[in-house]
Amino acid sequence: MTADVVPAFPTLTVATPRVQVRPIEPGDADAVAEVFADRQTRRWLPTSAMPGEIDADAWCSDLAVRARADGDGDHYGVIRREDDRLVGCLWVQRTDWSTRSTEISYAIASSARGFGLAAEAVDALAIALLTEHGFQRIEMRVAPGNTASRRVAEKAGFTYEGLLRNAGNLRSGRVDLEVWSLVAADVT
Repeated sequence: MTADVVPAFPTLTVATPRVQVRPIEPGDADAVAEVFADRQTRRWLPTSAMPGEIDADAWCSDLAVRARADGDGDHYGVIRREDDRLVGCLWVQRTDWSTRSTEISYAIASSARGFGLAAEAVDALAIALLTEHGFQRIEMRVAPGNTASRRVAEKAGFTYEGLLRNAGNLRSGRVDLEVWSLVAADVT
């Protein structure tokens, strides 16, 4: 692979006993809008990645298609298998094909929090990227104070690496970001 050629992000669907993680679809827009409209979710969303209101229609179509085609990442729906309901979103971004690394972020509907679905979905997606698609490193970045996301990273098997000082921007202002990682050696 030359420096000029960036592969499209791999299309993938993964399933666990309780959730299915699949590429987002235009028909998911109403459920996605509900997930991103939640006050607690919006508190921790990076404003640099998603300024203003989330356009769920674009998130489920144009933005997802562009991310895949550009090789930057993808947008996924977390589907609860017991009722086939979209209860969360995962997105992969900042993919570096030369180092085979990428970053996973997530948001879970308030009605689905506290049941371990976020950690299960993040874990399944990260392991698929590492074992089936040749990635070497998956990162999660968590704002200090976001204890729920810290628990998700821990339960999904990620290792805390350190603090990126003044590296994030939330609605409340600039923040440090904790870096968590899962590498290929962790799952082999």
